[in-house]
Formats: sequence, structure tokens, C-alpha cells
Amino acid sequence: MGGDAIFSRHALLKRAGLPPSKKLLIFFISAGLLTIPLPHVYNSLTLILFVAYTLLSYNKENVKLRPVLMPLLAFFALMVISAIWSEDIKATFKALGRESALLFIPVAFCLNMQLSKRGVRKILNNYSLMIFLFAVFLMVKAVFRYSNTGNTEVFFYHELATKDISAVYLSVMVAMAAFHFLCKKNKTFWGYLTLLFLMVFLFLLSSKIIILTSVLLVAAYYVFYSGMGRQFKIIALLVFFGMAGVLGYYGKISERLATEFQYNSIDNNSAEIHHVSFDEAWNRETFTANDYLTGTTIRVYQARIFNEMLKEDNIFLTGYGLDASSLHIERKGVEHNLIHTGEGGITYNKINFHNQYIESFADLGIFGLLIVVVLLVVNLKNSIKNKEFIHIAFAVLMISLFLTESFLWRQRGVVFFTMFYCLFNTGLLPVNKNNRAL
Repeated sequence: MGGDAIFSRHALLKRAGLPPSKKLLIFFISAGLLTIPLPHVYNSLTLILFVAYTLLSYNKENVKLRPVLMPLLAFFALMVISAIWSEDIKATFKALGRESALLFIPVAFCLNMQLSKRGVRKILNNYSLMIFLFAVFLMVKAVFRYSNTGNTEVFFYHELATKDISAVYLSVMVAMAAFHFLCKKNKTFWGYLTLLFLMVFLFLLSSKIIILTSVLLVAAYYVFYSGMGRQFKIIALLVFFGMAGVLGYYGKISERLATEFQYNSIDNNSAEIHHVSFDEAWNRETFTANDYLTGTTIRVYQARIFNEMLKEDNIFLTGYGLDASSLHIERKGVEHNLIHTGEGGITYNKINFHNQYIESFADLGIFGLLIVVVLLVVNLKNSIKNKEFIHIAFAVLMISLFLTESFLWRQRGVVFFTMFYCLFNTGLLPVNKNNRAL
């Protein structure tokens, strides 16, 4: 009976022109990654097709419970359970839909044949080429906008990214594509040109944390993984840091860094604007409509109010429930009179924690935070064990990005992290002798 069921499922795929094969699996995983920068509907549809293909094509010989993926499933299970005590049940159920990638993607990887390193590299190549083409499209679009408006802002930060995706999220996607081209052996002239374009594009996007982390990772690659002689390493590093310095100085990144450390009051359209300091963000009791918080000081303030929440509310073990901390962030904003708009026209007390560690703790309690830490530690440990630099780059990028973004609380973020986590931690791990790999 089991054999008949398998034959029936596989026959259904063959009639649809999709017989089970390694090429189709690589195609569906690639498509899941390629559609991340696009509007959500395309990525959601792609993931549904990937899961449907998996359920119709799987063979019980390939099914294996992979322990490395269990923290992802545990994380989603905790999110579901948090609905029991959630203080905003509507927000929790809404969030579970976008977090379902934590369930369906690992299950699909458990049901499918394990990928080989060659299969992973094919997927990475597909993804990186698409990101390159997407970046070229955005650059051409910016050129046309500049020709119509004469505004140079179109080449930087959120203006360069699309309305659907922020510059920070696009930056981490571009960085991963750049690291793929950096790590390719026997690079061609076009490979170097593509890498250069992606690095320039990354600087134009002006995400401080991604640029800083990427610069350090590139330096680490040339020192420890490039295989160059000492003299060539020094030359390569000098050229790279020289280019990074020029791009940083003439791009928006230097301006954004300068703003982060500006605390004096300035005159702007006859209104005094006060740049809040780190100390004020942590200690000041009441703010005014003229107070301006930078990206760093708003995160200091948010860490401060989370500390207040821990002291005032019984959330250490359970948190407020998935996506339910927003109500308390708004309440704290009212309490501290931080209810005016900041950069981007967003009211300060409606900005989420922008820190995955704090967000997980606030919504899911200490166990939510511990699962996030376990995911990052396992990912980093396996990346070092595998000695694949692009896996190391992914691991380090996620650790640093989680300090400034609630990455897993957004559909693009959770799909990106889950897909790459599964890809690297199953496809790059040694294949057991009882299991084949693509």
C-alpha cells in the first residue's frame, strides 16, 4: 500500500511535467531564495509550491529527522504556545502566518534528499546572479530617477532600495551574494567585476552594521582563506581598505556615522533640534518634541524600556506573547513622552525593538532568547567545522544583524535566515553512509 501511494504521488508529478529529480529540488530552493526581495506574494507562492512538491515527491528512504533543524521547529512551537498567554492575540495569530517558514522549510529539508556541497553551490550561484541582476536593475532605475529629478539621494540608502524592502534587509542579501563571488575559485574578469559592483552597491545602501561586518569579513577572508602569498595579501588588503575608505567618505555612510555622534542642538527651519545622547537615551525620564534619536540612540532607549518592562511585568519566563510587545513599547513611549516622529516619519513609540535578542525575550521570554542563541551558536560552530567561508560569513552576519534588527519578525528575514540555515547546516555537513546526497 505504501508503494502504491508513492507511485500515485510520483505519477501525479510526472503528469504535471515535474518528475522528482535533483534539478527540480535545486530549482525550488533557488526560487525560494530568488523571490525574497520581491513583493511577499511571490515568495509565499514559491514556498507553497516548494512544500507541495516536497510532499508529492518525497521517498521514505530519504526522510530523516535532522537534529540540527530541531531548534527552528522548537522556536515555532514556542510561538504557537505563546498564543495561550498573549496580551495581543490578534497580533500573535497574524504573526504566526509569516513565521510559518520556521515550520515548513525545515520539514521540507527533512523530507528531501540531503544536498551535496555541489548542489548548495549551484543554489548559491543562482541566488547570487539574481541578486546581481536585481541590483543592476535598481541602479538603472536610480539613474533614470536622477535624470528626471537631479536628486542624488536616489543613489543611497532607502531611496536606492525599493518601497517593499528596506536598505538594511537588501544589504544583507547583497552581502551574501558578494561573498559567494568572493569565495569562488578561479574567478574570471566578469566575476571580479560582479564582485566589485556588489561591494559598491553595498556601500551605497549605507547600512552601517552590514558594511562594518562585511569589511571585517573580507579582511578575514584575504588573511585566512584566500590562499595568497603574504605580499599579495597585503596588497589586496591595502587596495580593499583604500576602496572602502573612499566609498565610505564620499557615500552616505560617513554622513550617517557623523549623525550618530552629533549631540548638540542645531537649527532646522527655525526649530531647535536636540540630538539625544546615549546617556540621555538611557536615563532621561521625559522627552520633548524637539528631541531627535539616531538609529543607535533609539536602540539604547529601547533596551532601557525593555529593562523597565522586565522589572515591572512578569515576563521573564513567558514574554508578552508573539508580536505582543508592541503594545507595551507604545505605552512606554507615552510614559516618556516620546510620541513624535523621527527619521522616515515613523513615530518613535511605534518602532519595534530592532534587536532580535531583545525582541525574542520580550515576546517569548527567556526560552525564546535561548533558542535564538542556540541557533546562532550551532550555525557558527558548524560553519567553522565545515571550513566554508560563505557559511562563516552568513553566521557572523546574522549574529551582528540581530543586534540592530528584529530580523526573524519579518517575512523576508525569517525566510532568508531559515532557508540559508537549513541549506548550510544540512547541505554542507558530511553525508551519512546510509543517505545519498544530490
